[in-house]
Amino acid sequence: LSHSSGPLGLLALGRRNKGHTVEVILGGRHTLYHVYKRPFVDYFLRKVSGWYTLVVFTASMEEYADPVIDWLDAGRGILTRRFFRESCTLLPNGSYTKDLSIVEQDLARICLIDNSPISYRVNEANGIPIEGWTHDPSDEALLDLLPILDSLRFTSDVRSVLGLRGFS
Repeated sequence: LSHSSGPLGLLALGRRNKGHTVEVILGGRHTLYHVYKRPFVDYFLRKVSGWYTLVVFTASMEEYADPVIDWLDAGRGILTRRFFRESCTLLPNGSYTKDLSIVEQDLARICLIDNSPISYRVNEANGIPIEGWTHDPSDEALLDLLPILDSLRFTSDVRSVLGLRGFS
């Protein structure tokens, strides 16, 4: 959320709700993925986009993530910017970290919701953890984030609030 978010925290490979098929072409090879929306993602995006500029920053490859983001956005124009794997830093252990300064220089005004704490290691004070989601239809993690995201609108430095609340 630019405040920033990655699509894999909002999606999963699973079978609980009406999904969407994404065709990915890499090196001439076609692969189909069927993805599903995390419960309440449409409400979450609609609500939070009224408060913030939403930016997707994902370690996924653009060929996969772009059509998924298009599906999430549904023509609403609320997911305004996109950063993919090539904008991440590959760590020696094979995971990726995200430097939020490429999204916004003023780190006082940006946070990253991610299911991988290593992804916000570079800007740890800006990270908001969320559990990964695979299939639980009763999941309410996105709804649980709404109070903290609402409160961050009224602070001059999100890091001071996230530090107090134990998110960083």
